[in-house]
Amino acid sequence: MVKKEYPRIGESLYHGELVNGLHVYVDVKPEFSKSYAFFATNYGGMDMRFQLNGEWHDTPAGVAHFLEHKMFDTKDGNALQDLAANGASPNAFTSSAITGYYFESTEKFEENLKILLSFVSEPWFTPESVDKEQGIIGQEIRMIEDDPENQVFYGMMETLYVHNPIKVSIAGTVESISHITADTLYACHAAFYNPGNMVLCVAGNVDPERICEIAREILPREGIADIPRDYGGEEPETAAMPEKVQRMEVSTPIFQLGWKADAAPMGEERLRCQLMGELACEALFGTSTALYARLYREGLVNQNFGYGYEAYPGCAFLAAGGESRDPRAVRDAVLQEAERIGREGVQPALWDRLKRAAYGGRVRGLNSFENICVGLAQGHFAGAEHFRFPEVFDTIQKADVEACIRRWVVPERTGLSIVEPKEARA
Repeated sequence: MVKKEYPRIGESLYHGELVNGLHVYVDVKPEFSKSYAFFATNYGGMDMRFQLNGEWHDTPAGVAHFLEHKMFDTKDGNALQDLAANGASPNAFTSSAITGYYFESTEKFEENLKILLSFVSEPWFTPESVDKEQGIIGQEIRMIEDDPENQVFYGMMETLYVHNPIKVSIAGTVESISHITADTLYACHAAFYNPGNMVLCVAGNVDPERICEIAREILPREGIADIPRDYGGEEPETAAMPEKVQRMEVSTPIFQLGWKADAAPMGEERLRCQLMGELACEALFGTSTALYARLYREGLVNQNFGYGYEAYPGCAFLAAGGESRDPRAVRDAVLQEAERIGREGVQPALWDRLKRAAYGGRVRGLNSFENICVGLAQGHFAGAEHFRFPEVFDTIQKADVEACIRRWVVPERTGLSIVEPKEARA
């Protein structure tokens, strides 16, 4: 493995690529007793149409999430129980772009790592177990569909996107998962759960070379790195629709505002776009801005207000939301502030504070093994070095963020999703 130093953040990182295409990243932390492992595949809810061996495959919505649920089943029992019995705290998640399996432990780390690599790489499905899981996930989907926070988010995605499958629920629908069979799961596992499409990230008091040895022992000897994906037709620059309103059991209207940003390229520019997007949010309606103070003072937002920038294959967006008695007034106020920033710019003193705070937040994130490992994996799949964020921050000027706001935060790129109380207010 090759060791690389990142002196500006006091980090060093071991990196190696195995013959099967698996990339391994190890952040050695000898002063800690806890260790953390994250094994991820470049496969998420968006990846419903892909090419393998020259043939295109279409799969139902929700396969990646369904597969995550089923991967813990083994011929001999359940891997979650095996890891827990060894003192590990395991779990997994599926996002729109990746699926990750992880654990942390203070003892028997190598033994737990072997369990993790084994159950993720060795699928075991039966028609009976798949049928049973359809019922379990079907109940989860119904709960999701009854969750106003989830519905307002996907409502926003529908206002922004015409074609991109980012707007499709990661869990799918009850109808879509009814088409998932054991053969579907085996086919998707063979395509995406191969070492060439995966990454292993470890942080803790471990031996990097030993991590690689274990991976070589357990994982397949060959992998596939290039798996073409189809994310739908070309997206227009403008939002798909200006607004979507739903009625659910809420006491106060909740909302999600979205702005359709330009799709971020691969490589270090992806990280730069991520940082610029985050700074654009902070400059527009962050909790340090005069706009946020006014919206809060006028009762248009409260402490539940949140915001951020997200980038996925073929798409990126700014989002902000929470509770509000008048979500449309919030939208109009943000657009007015964006127009003002476009004319006058961000105040230099505010810009300096925001940039220092954003940088400090990234540095604080290095205190979390989970943040380190997930960030390394996401950076790898995007073709960027997660630990190079200080150098990337240096390239971002106030004018760059102002240009993003001027281009993205305009009415034609804006989508508003609202969930209103079922009972009309007097």
